[in-house]
Parts: sequence; structure tokens; C-alpha cells
Amino acid sequence: MKLLRVGTAGAERPALLDADGTLRDLSALVDDIDGPLLADAAALGRVREAAAAGALPALDAAGLRIGPPLGRIGKIVCIGLNFHDHARETGAAPPAEPVVFLKAPDTVIGPDDTVLVPRGSTSTDWEVELAVVIGRTARYLESAEEGLAHVAGYAVAHDVSEREFQMERGGTWDKGKNCETFNPLGPWLVTADEVPDPQRLSLRLWVNGELKQDGTTAEQIFPVGEVVRYLSRFMTLYPGDVINTGTPAGVAMGRPEPKPYLRAGDVVELEVEGLGRQRQVFADA
Repeated sequence: MKLLRVGTAGAERPALLDADGTLRDLSALVDDIDGPLLADAAALGRVREAAAAGALPALDAAGLRIGPPLGRIGKIVCIGLNFHDHARETGAAPPAEPVVFLKAPDTVIGPDDTVLVPRGSTSTDWEVELAVVIGRTARYLESAEEGLAHVAGYAVAHDVSEREFQMERGGTWDKGKNCETFNPLGPWLVTADEVPDPQRLSLRLWVNGELKQDGTTAEQIFPVGEVVRYLSRFMTLYPGDVINTGTPAGVAMGRPEPKPYLRAGDVVELEVEGLGRQRQVFADA
């Protein structure tokens, strides 16, 4: 299933995109697309049955904002330097263990919402990523196979980053990762049954129509199942938690000087195979 949330920011309602591309209203069946729903197999089964029976009312998609596909996110855990080609372009050795940092849930916006360049920023960068959404509580998992079994679905994430804040201002990476609007998510949450192999997905990103990133999750140093297993040894993952699994080569930071960092007025488009497409216009904060 392709689950999503539509409407004005803060007042989104749950919806489903059916096989014919028609937007269907889920608000009579579920309150929201969130962790409790993803952990409730019976509720998801009712949604599937209603969709298959053609019992869901259609929504007029014209002019309807698409919000983040997941509400009430508990935490966003991010994996840095998780693509062999991205490590090479930045001159970094592949990490022996996953590089972990956190993004606040309040950085999440819809896939086509405006992204704000922070005040004083000189190095705002792009990163297309595969987002993993947890569907079962994960604690001390023993295998990558167990890790995959705890995934509810997948989505497109844009891990927008401010490199000076991240790398040159001391402390952790968090200052360059948690600026407002720095995590567009969606358009859909695609349930795991529709993504049989998350290590065979293409990822692409364009800036002002120019292709900048063109990669594949086959390049991930730590694949999805292993990432979930690894994280479960250090923190409990709950239904509705999100993991951003890293970006392929092609970011501005990895390019020759002068690096083409983002400015107000730039347009970024990105997609992950089978998971939909985003488009953001950048503006000054």
C-alpha cells in the first residue's frame, strides 16, 4: 500500500493512493498514519480489505497539499557515510561501524513544502535518502533478517544539511542537521511488502533541473536490515520511528571549489525508485 497524509500543515488526514493512482480517503477507518496504526496488523488489514473492495471514497487531489506520510514521529535516527561512493567523494574511509546521529521530528515537512536556508548559512547541501519506518518494537535484535522483519515501510527523505554548522562549528553534527524544514519526507509511506529488496533501489536528485545524485542502495555499506539490528543494540526502536539510511555520491560538499551550495530560489527535485518524488523551492529563513 501507498499511505499518505493530505491537507494543511498540522491538520492532515490519512489517505491511500490506489493502484489506479486515485487518492482515497482513510479518515473513516483510521485516525492517522502513525506508529500505533503501523503496529496494528488488524487495522492495516481492514485498510487493505477496504481498498481491495473499492469501498474507500475518492479525494479530489487538485490543489491538495501532501504532508509528511507519517504523523507523531517518535525519533529520526540518521546514518552518516553509509554509501561507498559518498565516502570516496568526501575522502573519508568507510566506517567500521555505522555513524549515528539524530534529527528532531520537528524538522519534518511535506515533500513539496518550502525549505528554508538558515540565516548566516553559506553551505546548505542536499542529500537524497531512503527512509525506513519501524513497525514493531525493536530491542537487541540478533540478525539483519530480524531487522527487516521490524520494518513497516519505506519513504523518500531529503536529509538537508548545513555543512559549516555540521563540520566547522565544533561539537556534534546536530547543529548542521536540525535547522527548521531540514527533513522533507514522503510523498508516500510504501509498505514493506511492496519493496521486496531495499538494496536494489535507485536514488536521484536534481538541482535546478541538473542531475546531481544518481545512485543505488546497492552501494550502502550497512544495508537496511543490518542498520536496524545495529541500532536496536543501542536504543529501542518503536513503531513510527524513522531511520534515514544515508546518501549516495553527488552532494555539494564532495564537489570542487567553488562548491555549489544551495541558495534561496533554487529548486531541488528528488526520488527513490518506487517511493515517489519530491520538489522543494528554497527560500531564506
